[in-house]
Amino acid sequence: MKTPSISSLTFILLLVISCSWAASADDHVDFLECLTEQFRNYSSISNNVYTPINSSYTSVLEFSIQNLRFGSGSTPKPQVIITPEHESQIPRVIYCAEENDMEIRTRSGGHDLEGLSYVSRVPFVIIDLINLSEITVDVEAKTAWVEAGATIGSLYYKIAEKSPVLGFPSAICPTVGVGGHFSGGGYGTMLRKYGLAADNVIDARIVDAKGRILDRKSMGEDLFWAIRGGGGASFGVITAWKVQLVDVPETVTVFSVFRTSEQNATQLVHRWQNVGPNLDKDLFLAVILRRVNSSQDGRNATIEANFWSLFLGGADRLLPMMQESFPELGLVREDCVEMSWIQSVLYFSGAPTTPAPLELLLNRTQPNVGSLKVKSDYVQKPIPELGLQGIERLLYEPEIPATVVMIPYGGRMSEISESETPFPHRAGNLFKIYSTVIWQGNDARDSERYISWSRRYYSYMAPYVSSSPREAYLNYRDLDIGVNSVGEETSYAQASIWGMKYFKNNFDRLVRVKTVVDPDNFFKNEQSIPTLHSEKDD
Repeated sequence: MKTPSISSLTFILLLVISCSWAASADDHVDFLECLTEQFRNYSSISNNVYTPINSSYTSVLEFSIQNLRFGSGSTPKPQVIITPEHESQIPRVIYCAEENDMEIRTRSGGHDLEGLSYVSRVPFVIIDLINLSEITVDVEAKTAWVEAGATIGSLYYKIAEKSPVLGFPSAICPTVGVGGHFSGGGYGTMLRKYGLAADNVIDARIVDAKGRILDRKSMGEDLFWAIRGGGGASFGVITAWKVQLVDVPETVTVFSVFRTSEQNATQLVHRWQNVGPNLDKDLFLAVILRRVNSSQDGRNATIEANFWSLFLGGADRLLPMMQESFPELGLVREDCVEMSWIQSVLYFSGAPTTPAPLELLLNRTQPNVGSLKVKSDYVQKPIPELGLQGIERLLYEPEIPATVVMIPYGGRMSEISESETPFPHRAGNLFKIYSTVIWQGNDARDSERYISWSRRYYSYMAPYVSSSPREAYLNYRDLDIGVNSVGEETSYAQASIWGMKYFKNNFDRLVRVKTVVDPDNFFKNEQSIPTLHSEKDD
């Protein structure tokens, strides 16, 4: 992905004469000149600096884009992409960006749903952490240091290399980067047993707006609190996380049971709402709703509910539990597959075989990347059958490739205070519900049709989900719920429109932390935590 470096003088000259950069050449030239001054040995960074005149620029930019809505030719592109080899290089990049009025967007895995880690409407630089991907596992201490550019899959792989009875409660999709995932909360199939990924972070390293490299002790507990669920991009460039690993049994059990409308899927989902959040902590049972063809000719459609589960134990213990708590589902021994925990990770990620080679977890890209839009909500009392039928009517709409997913809470999630971390969605929520629309291509007209469906779904769900505020999950970023001003200061009142949805009352503390650690609001995006300005916010 890299091309041989050229001298900094030649590099700058080419930028100046490049007609594609005529409108903003001064910014890039000054920024690159600053880099040559800051890096006395410029060759130590030059191979990691990409601009549009570099033949690898496009491949570097597109490699980590996981949402093609933001991969079109009309999408704003960075003036420069930098892929640091070490955290010590980042402070100088921050300094040069500040000196030249350029924003920084930090990217680890590129799964952010609104493209905020690689898109901006003002001049910007991407710090792509793909080279910061080292993972060190300490089995005796049951901890791991994970650099922010690593993927969740690579973390799982490294843990499995060391121990078959240790795991980590994190993402289901292995290509997700740990940087954004951990800083937004991060959930997976063990959340009812161990909580979120952020709940199991015990240290971190961050480069702040002053270029200081801080760990938990030197950053202080307020900032350490803020980056574990409040979104790291508001506060600096997080370079590494230290996490507490968790115990997993040698044998776990998985199942996926499918029921259609003709098999009482609606009634089963209605019943599940009282079952899923109240099961044993070892049992995670979620639901996916989607439209499928009920006949081979594709003429008839039906709604299918997929009840999918991870149980931290064997099938002999699981079956009596299910027969007592959810006999209506009709789970039988043949539905259950026993395997190791690491194989369950591959199973839920869609591995083609069981057992699957662990090396699949090291893939950084996922197949069939498309355009997508997600809407998230939290449910605090069961949705009535009529409400579920309305969701099904929306899913029946032809040529809308949508799914609705229900993730049960309860267990450990109800035991952690909503102020323990910025992630507030704890006790009182039965489950998280979110819709996903995925389509191929990024044509604006097609995109608008699918996004319109997503917004109609969101409007329909209003009576059935949390309110005042209507809660949303930060890692399912949604700019429809409110945005900051671009290129000017954003008031507390404006930012609180979206901030209260993500963070509830924790938003106030996040704003106070931001005001202390980044008073000039250098690290910002369309939904970054604002600073307090007395002239606007008193």
